[in-house]
This record gives sequence, C-alpha cells and structure tokens, in this order.
Amino acid sequence: MLALSRKKDESLVIDNCIEVTILDIRGDQVKVGINAPKEIPIYRKEVYLQIQEANKQAMDTNAAEALKNIM
Repeated sequence: MLALSRKKDESLVIDNCIEVTILDIRGDQVKVGINAPKEIPIYRKEVYLQIQEANKQAMDTNAAEALKNIM
C-alpha cells in the first residue's frame, strides 16, 4: 500500500486517467472527489464487498442448479 499525505484541494493521479482530490477535511472525516472515465466502476469498499458476496452466492446457486440438471 502506498500512503500519501495530501492537504485540502490537493490531488493525486492514478494511471494517467483517474484523479483523486481531497475536497474537505473535518475532524476525522475526509471528503474525496474522484474523476475517472465512466467505464471504470468506483464503489465504496463495503458496497464492493457486498457485490462480491452476492456474485459468489449467485455462482454457488447456479452451480448447484447445474448439478441438479445433470442428474
């Protein structure tokens, strides 16, 4: 993991196409703005993990149904 210090209104660039800007800092909260191409999905980590879990469950369900159909 790369750890960087940034102040309000400072940015960093990822892969020449994603810009992350610190918009505001209040106490222990940081507001971050992300400018990226529309084809790059951006999720909060907790939402991303929920999506991954739902996909895993769907695959498990589909695999079980496929096995039933084989028999």
